[in-house]
Amino acid sequence: MSVRVHRRLAIALILAALAVAGSARPRAQDAMRGLDLSSPDMTMAEMTRDQVAAALAAAGASGADLSGKRLSGLDLSSLNFSNANLRAARLNHANLTRAKLDGATLDQVWALGVDLTDASLVKASLFGTQLQGAQLAGADFSGARVAADMTGAHLARARFIGADCSADEKNQSMGLMRAAFKSADLAGADFSGANLARADLRYAKFAGAKFAGASLREADASGADLRGARLEGADFSGLDLDSARIDFSAAPLFGEARNVKKAFAE
Repeated sequence: MSVRVHRRLAIALILAALAVAGSARPRAQDAMRGLDLSSPDMTMAEMTRDQVAAALAAAGASGADLSGKRLSGLDLSSLNFSNANLRAARLNHANLTRAKLDGATLDQVWALGVDLTDASLVKASLFGTQLQGAQLAGADFSGARVAADMTGAHLARARFIGADCSADEKNQSMGLMRAAFKSADLAGADFSGANLARADLRYAKFAGAKFAGASLREADASGADLRGARLEGADFSGLDLDSARIDFSAAPLFGEARNVKKAFAE
């Protein structure tokens, strides 16, 4: 075999190895791949409501340490989790309606199908949090750090006033971490002053949503329905509107957005 052929073969092997390494690299918010969602770890609780309430009461204002706890399916409605550490906890299908989680740490929490209707999460941290299919109507995320996956969630009237829902530009070892609202119902949601830079807004519904002072810089709103949203005063530079639905009268507001001509202005 000639030297030239050897070189070509070596280059081909290197490129193939790089391709495999690239495909094997963990991607943000792709954590469910290969995961058994029916396992006891994801479906069963190791504490009762009374035990959780006792732990919260004992910790007081400093916040209870419930990190890694399995609390799936519990009725935790109206409890006060303010400043609690729930990092990597399991809250799948738990009932947290009207619960107070102000300042709580919910990073890497599994909360698939959780009910947080009218819950307060002011200044909470939700980084790498899994909230697919969650009930979040009326929930208050004002001032919170939200890099969570809310795909298919019900977020009507939710508040993200001053929230940071932008992509994490510093640490991308696990891929691009950002707020994902793909196919979510955000009718009447309030994003006033929120940072949605590079957020995933694909196919979401924003009827009546407020964006005054919000940044949607380089966010992806492909296929989203923005009809009826209040868009004045928002930064749309680089926003992708491919196949999105917008009001004809609002088209001039998207002067710095991408693919405006591919949007359906009605």
